[in-house]
Amino acid sequence: MAQIAVERMGLRAIEIGMSPSPNGAGVVGQPTWLWVQDPGERTTGPITRTASAGSVTVTATARLERIVWDMGDGAQVVCTGTGTPYTADRGRSASPDCGHTYTRESGYEPGQRYTVTATSEWVVEWRGAGQTGSLDLDGLARNVQVSVGEAQVLVN
Repeated sequence: MAQIAVERMGLRAIEIGMSPSPNGAGVVGQPTWLWVQDPGERTTGPITRTASAGSVTVTATARLERIVWDMGDGAQVVCTGTGTPYTADRGRSASPDCGHTYTRESGYEPGQRYTVTATSEWVVEWRGAGQTGSLDLDGLARNVQVSVGEAQVLVN
């Protein structure tokens, strides 16, 4: 019954927010900010649904536990919140809660881009019929391609 309640939640992968934008180009050494572009009950929770069969009703509540960001360069970033959207007044500062700094350009990767994947990991607590339990859900993932270049300055 808990699984049916979870199916009714319609959980889905987050839309990736990041700066520099995947449509632009990042630079080695420049902080990359990461955040959830579309926070809501189906992407970040919490969300509660019930399922019934006969006299048994189970209530399940799902909460986003963390987002694991695979940055494509071998690094993983684990964020326990939705991140902070970048705004221009932040300048070149690092994200206060969810970010990464590339140390190598993406030119050596297939397509000359890194694949950034954000995987949502959820915890579902359920109760019903005099019992309680929890389920771990992960695998809700989305990815984008990002280009990272290297800036070099020549001085005469």
